[in-house]
Amino acid sequence: MSKTKEMAEKLNELLEKNYDSEKGFKNAAEDVKNPRLKTFFEQKAKQRYDFGHELKTEIKNLGETPDKGSSFTGDAHRAWMDLKSAFTSDKEEAVLEEAIRGEKAAVEDYNKVINNAELPPSTANLLIKQRNAIERTLNEVKGLEEAFD
Repeated sequence: MSKTKEMAEKLNELLEKNYDSEKGFKNAAEDVKNPRLKTFFEQKAKQRYDFGHELKTEIKNLGETPDKGSSFTGDAHRAWMDLKSAFTSDKEEAVLEEAIRGEKAAVEDYNKVINNAELPPSTANLLIKQRNAIERTLNEVKGLEEAFD
């Protein structure tokens, strides 16, 4: 497999994760009643939508085709979030806990790709920018969870 195809494959994996995150944040916005949380999750869904477009552009610049759709794992995670929030009296806290789990996984996924020394500087810069934004979101969600404790 060529280096370009290999890199596009890794970017497509991150693209899929962003599709999953976008859908997860949309579901979270629907699951919570608190207007502040609802707005927060809607903003994060939009951010991940934007990340997806940036990744698609990067993949196309490599001469490859971006994937479409979310992963089975992401679909299962959202189903678990919905089930957990349906049976939990404190839906906001349950949704925040799942958001923390998802953001931690996203940071790990980005770090795996970023640590690949084969990335061109422009791609590495894009991924670092997105990873840093995800880390900020993780810290924000942790702060929100403490506020709801």
